[in-house]
Amino acid sequence: MIALASAVEPLRMANLLTREPHYEWSITTLSGEPAAASNGLTLSPTLPLSRLPRMDILFVCGGVEVRTAVSSAVLAALRRLAQRGIPLGALCTGGYALARAGLLDDYRASIHWENLSALREEFPRVQLRDQLFTIDRDRFTCSGGVAPLDLMLTLVRGKLGARTSQLISEQFIVERVRSERDPQYVPLRAQVGSGHESLIAVAQLMHEHIEEPLSLDALAARAGLSRRQVERLFKRYLGYAPKKYYLQARLKRARELLLQTAMPILEVSTACGFRSAHHFTRCYRAAFGAPPSAERRAAPRPGAMA
Repeated sequence: MIALASAVEPLRMANLLTREPHYEWSITTLSGEPAAASNGLTLSPTLPLSRLPRMDILFVCGGVEVRTAVSSAVLAALRRLAQRGIPLGALCTGGYALARAGLLDDYRASIHWENLSALREEFPRVQLRDQLFTIDRDRFTCSGGVAPLDLMLTLVRGKLGARTSQLISEQFIVERVRSERDPQYVPLRAQVGSGHESLIAVAQLMHEHIEEPLSLDALAARAGLSRRQVERLFKRYLGYAPKKYYLQARLKRARELLLQTAMPILEVSTACGFRSAHHFTRCYRAAFGAPPSAERRAAPRPGAMA
């Protein structure tokens, strides 16, 4: 329900703010009968898929029991729509339906982090990413929760301009419109499993010491491990060294400060444990594809015009 509402409400607000009917939407099921969301609520009116008018995009919205909901009839209907050249999207686990229908093969796509690992195994031809949302040609996929809001605000920005997108975000008290480059947050416990408390403890220490980074020896000592044990844990369960994880955590915090505050870039650098502005800029560019100054200039500011 939250994924569906987060997709529809930005469109309603766009019409309201511009006083123009730029967007229309319908809720559809195969039969036209209302389908219950995971919280038991239903939306109406609901149209049969066969009676839908011409559409620009059809989004599949999935819930917690998406595997049982994706029937052969649903798959056949989605394939027919694709054959007609209708762009397709997915909200939350709705991406499973598109993947199972073969409609995400050789596409980049996003899905909720709880489903990433399983779908990567099941659908190797789908280029699943850990981003909040992905737009790849005529496929529009996103993770769950409120991520559809960011996807829709990006689409509104492309159609109606940055000013309208910003005004919508202000109405919904959203501090920043996240972009396709923003990764969804994947809890470390979900990445490595609940049986690796030592690794999780070291990572937690890293996140607690961003401004004054601890040495690997200090981290290991506080977690009751040896340096070698920490290195082995990160290499085995994450595939890279603890130093890289720590750097990524600091850069992620730096990006949040750059985009969500007015702190000078030098202060952001210091707050995230970088003692050299040059080193900060070099690491930031390598991680995000642009230097901190360019990212801040490109970020929408409240009240900025398109």
